[in-house]
Amino acid sequence: MTPEDLVETACPKVGDLGWAFYFVPETLATGRELGLDGFRFYFLGRGGVLGDVEGRVVASAFGYFNPSLVEDMWSSGSKIVAPRTAGRAFVECAAAFGRTRLADVAGLDEFCAAADAVNDAADPTGLALYAAAAAEPLADDAPARAMQLVALLREFRGSAHLIALRACGVDARTAHFIKRPGDSAMFGWPADVTPPVSAEQRAAVEAAEVLTDTLVRPAYAVLDDAGATALVRGLDDMAVALTD
Repeated sequence: MTPEDLVETACPKVGDLGWAFYFVPETLATGRELGLDGFRFYFLGRGGVLGDVEGRVVASAFGYFNPSLVEDMWSSGSKIVAPRTAGRAFVECAAAFGRTRLADVAGLDEFCAAADAVNDAADPTGLALYAAAAAEPLADDAPARAMQLVALLREFRGSAHLIALRACGVDARTAHFIKRPGDSAMFGWPADVTPPVSAEQRAAVEAAEVLTDTLVRPAYAVLDDAGATALVRGLDDMAVALTD
C-alpha cells in the first residue's frame, strides 16, 4: 500500500471514529461530575489541552464554529472548572470508552504500534490543537490507547486541514457550509444566513483536501506494508465493534 493509498483509506476512518466518545452517556456523566453540561464539556474537554487561554484562541483552533459561541462556552465553562482539568478528564473519557467498547477487538497491540508510529512522526508545527493534545500522556493498555490514538490522529488531520483551507483561500465557515450545509445552527451560525458560495470556492475546498493529504502523508509514510495493514485493519475492526 502506497502512502497515498494509506492516507486515502485510513483518514476517513479516523475522522469517523475519532469523535465516537464525545457525547456518549459516560462522557456526559463525567462532564456533569465536573459541573459542565455536555456542550460545555465538549469545548472545555477538547480544547482544555490548550490550557487557560482566551476563548478566541480556542475558536481559532477549532475552526468551524462561530467564534462567539466558542467564546461563550469557554468563558462560562472555565468559571466552573479549569480548562486543563477538563481537558485531562476528556482524554480519560476516550480511554474509558476504549476499555468498555474495544476490549474484545483483536490486533489492537499491532494497531497501537502503527498508530503510535504515525503520531510520533507527525510534525506538529502550526497545528496548535493537535500539538496540545499530543502532549498529554496516553494510556498503557491497548483498548484505551487505541481510542486515544484515533482521537489524536483525528486532531492531526483536522488541524492540518484548517491550514490547508487558509492556504487555498477559503475561510473555515464557508468550507464547513460547503461540506455540511445543514449544520450551521449547531455550530453557532444563523440558520437563515448562508455565506455566498462560488464555484471557485468549492474548487478551493477540494484543493484543500488534496493539500491536507499532502501535509499528513509524511507521518503515515513511516509505516511499512505490515504497519499499514495493521492500522487499516484495526480501524475497520474498531468500527465494527462500535457499530455492534
